[in-house]
Amino acid sequence: MNPRLQCLRNKLKAQNIEGMIISNPVNIKYLIGIEAEGILLLTRKENIYITDSRYIEMVQSTLTITDEIIVNDVKNITGEDYQNFFCFCENVGFEEDYVTYSKYKEYMHKYRINNLMETEQIIEKQRTIKDKEEIDNVRKACEITDKCFKYLLDFIKIGMTEKEIAYEIQRYFIANGASGLAFDSIVASGVNSSMPHAVPTDKIIENGDIITLDFGCKYNGYCSDMTRTIFVGYVKEEIKEIYNLVLKNQKQTLEEMYDGANTKILFKMVENDFKIHKHELPHALGHGVGLDVHEEPSIGLRKENILREHMIVTDEPGIYIPGKFGVRIEDTVLITKSGCEPLTKSYKGYIII
Repeated sequence: MNPRLQCLRNKLKAQNIEGMIISNPVNIKYLIGIEAEGILLLTRKENIYITDSRYIEMVQSTLTITDEIIVNDVKNITGEDYQNFFCFCENVGFEEDYVTYSKYKEYMHKYRINNLMETEQIIEKQRTIKDKEEIDNVRKACEITDKCFKYLLDFIKIGMTEKEIAYEIQRYFIANGASGLAFDSIVASGVNSSMPHAVPTDKIIENGDIITLDFGCKYNGYCSDMTRTIFVGYVKEEIKEIYNLVLKNQKQTLEEMYDGANTKILFKMVENDFKIHKHELPHALGHGVGLDVHEEPSIGLRKENILREHMIVTDEPGIYIPGKFGVRIEDTVLITKSGCEPLTKSYKGYIII
């Protein structure tokens, strides 16, 4: 059987859950590789994928023998069929972070389920540990991102707009093997860089600007995420102290990332150093990266997580001075048994264009 499905079945069995309804398309892609409208049902004995005639051929060409999936066209399923899928399942799981309340009620009625149970992100937690294929895909996405950054250092010129640069990032990715953007690129220059999630504008790049570039691509569905802060013409003196503080903490965090590291401790380490220098860390220190650019585990105060070998996360401290400028430096990082490997490898010292 498909090892990811088997792993999920084992986890469900441990929670006394006999079946599951999976409707999040990202989780479906992770489990069986399908990117089509549909729903995956795990029952006690079968794996059933329900789609419609538009996708039947594509779905059947994607599945392998090891997936052991029964593919059904929704038009050929009767109300009685729906009611029978989980007839021998006392407890059926669902994705509580994805399913709306109205969809929850629909599932209960359509499938005649005795007890529809929350699964506490069971698939998302399984996704945090990457296998070799997933690591290779993220590694390739990061390689393309590094090459894009090198290209941008020659491309960006005074007089261009933030929007022009953002468009060029997307164009470069598509032309160089990526399937597209992992997220909407952030290109924030001058005062706009003080906003952590700035949206590219028509602002023109000027001499003396600081530019935050936060961007990533997708390769075979897997994401990269990197931020570099660069300078136009020269580095203003008021920025140097902030830049050095952010870079120091970004590098120190890399030294503390390993199998068994506590994410809250990592966050507090950076937050405390920032506070000593009268600055704040206004967002999480990092997050998981995979099929989603933001996934488990988070590296912040809201939730305590333990880093494990083969997790892929980001390391992204930042300091933002409202109305003036901001500095953020970010790498995508593979956790190893004894440490970590940055998968984005672009230079992080002062870069002046």
